[in-house]
Amino acid sequence: MAVLSVRQKLEILADAAKYDASCASSGTSKRDSASGKKGGIGSTEGMGICHAYAPDGRCISLLKILLTNSCIFDCHYCINRRSSDVRRARFTVREVVDLTLSFYRRNYIEGLFLSSGIIRSSDYTMEQLVEVARSLREDHDFRGYIHLKTIPDADPELARQAGLYADRLSINVELPTEQGLKRLAPEKHGGRIETAMADMRSAIEDGSDARRRYRHAPRFAPAGQSTQMIVGADGADDRAIIGRASRLYDRHRLRRVYYSAFSPIPSPSSVLPLKRPPLMREHRLYQSDWMMRFYGYSANELDSATDPDTGCLPLDIDPKLAWALRHREGFPVDVNRAPREMLLRVPGLGVKAVDRIVASRRHRRLRLDDVGRLTSSIAKLRPFLVASDWRPGQLTDRVDLRRLLTPPPAQLELFQ
Repeated sequence: MAVLSVRQKLEILADAAKYDASCASSGTSKRDSASGKKGGIGSTEGMGICHAYAPDGRCISLLKILLTNSCIFDCHYCINRRSSDVRRARFTVREVVDLTLSFYRRNYIEGLFLSSGIIRSSDYTMEQLVEVARSLREDHDFRGYIHLKTIPDADPELARQAGLYADRLSINVELPTEQGLKRLAPEKHGGRIETAMADMRSAIEDGSDARRRYRHAPRFAPAGQSTQMIVGADGADDRAIIGRASRLYDRHRLRRVYYSAFSPIPSPSSVLPLKRPPLMREHRLYQSDWMMRFYGYSANELDSATDPDTGCLPLDIDPKLAWALRHREGFPVDVNRAPREMLLRVPGLGVKAVDRIVASRRHRRLRLDDVGRLTSSIAKLRPFLVASDWRPGQLTDRVDLRRLLTPPPAQLELFQ
């Protein structure tokens, strides 16, 4: 077999990493030096290959690669599965470390996202991932962002070591339901995945508590943990996906749940769908996730935004509008009197706009134009709110209201 150059390995293993969506660097800041010295290599605070975005909108560039695309598992949906006929490659620990430092010094990246197929065993693979992070931190004083994909079957002590070097750790639940996991990834076990996530939550909380008590206690995964679910590879509808995400947030205090639309792979398994789901479905799930995390909706409430027959969110309108149309009895709301919680449920009003409304109405009564200046489109607002110079009358109850508010099919409507 021909020996591959580092460049050839990078082409193969960067491409193989594109299927993992859980690549974000939010929720962290520049790390202290392992030696306590000033300076050091890397920063997660500047402007800076894979682009992720922090909550304030900063673009963070990450080197996103696999340690190897070889794997002893045979998950049907994975292009790197054991039976897949793909070109294989494997980095050494030293090669990943050198690539990360080289890309950083050229100002291409601000951090590393590292995952891997399972080679030899879960423990052996996890040891290799941890060694990359350890070498960057301790041997090279690298203080940029590091995100490691951990392996639930590995020894918990290895995950603990990973948390001492990485900013964020993630454990993929892979599929929304246990039935889907058993059918498409029979070598993986949902119970072990959740146990690993629970252990990680405990370790993160213990680390945070230690930092509050002892100034020099080591940081442990300060950007928390995340996970990813594949959408459309099995028969799970959006209700099941939203419900699973809600439980994961509650049980394990995750920073993010990522949704990845299933993409057909070369030489696919016969049990997989032939077509990928609409990308808009992935987009609507991210919107529903945002509603749970920042707008106060519960998973049960979001059930009413789904289609009763299919259990999926509508593709032509965002889930916040779908929910409002199903609950017209709660509208319109008075922009000058309604509590913040209810204003957050008005389609077209985002968190920042609502906070500005609440601050502004302390000093004067707001008109419709005042509200319009805080959002990109006032058309969606009109049926659902009352202002000092505006009442929607019968508009809220119009039978054709959905049609009036539905954007043209070609337009991708971003959620606010």
